[in-house]
Amino acid sequence: MIPAVVVAPQATQVAPVSEVPDWSGAVSPLLYALIANQPFFKGLNPQQLQLLAVSALEVKFETGAVIFEEGSPANRFFLILTGGVELSSEKEDRNVIPIQTLGPGDDLGWSWLFPPYFMHFSARALEPTTAIFFYGTRLREQCEQDHELGYQIMKRIAEVATQSLRATQRRLMRYIDKNTPEKS
Repeated sequence: MIPAVVVAPQATQVAPVSEVPDWSGAVSPLLYALIANQPFFKGLNPQQLQLLAVSALEVKFETGAVIFEEGSPANRFFLILTGGVELSSEKEDRNVIPIQTLGPGDDLGWSWLFPPYFMHFSARALEPTTAIFFYGTRLREQCEQDHELGYQIMKRIAEVATQSLRATQRRLMRYIDKNTPEKS
């Protein structure tokens, strides 16, 4: 397994944030701005964004790096900034079935929110990939403490889960079509 490389937030061009929270909690203003500009978090207030930034790091994955494996603990969540990631599932005979390809702006690893907190797919970097990493366990705690944040995150994750189910369904239908004998 190729490990992720944790990097310090880099200067990026970001849209101005109307209200900036207190930085005494050791959160980088650059990481905060990076999070605030992600479409996934659009509409969250500055305090909610601050809570998210406290649980976040910027990470990099090299081509081929396994980000997580199906069945592993779901204690992390990513927003992809650059690069590409393949979601896949493994059959018992070790055949890997690609499910979906994700890229910049996509989120990865929504299983942290739902018991029993295990990953449903495997994820692998298809190219050098940069992402924002969130500690899923901490995010769950924050959602419990701030129910409005929890509601907003739940709405977004529900949309992502629905998209993932649709992608899985399309892949399954292609598999069935390809393996169904034609009637004469």
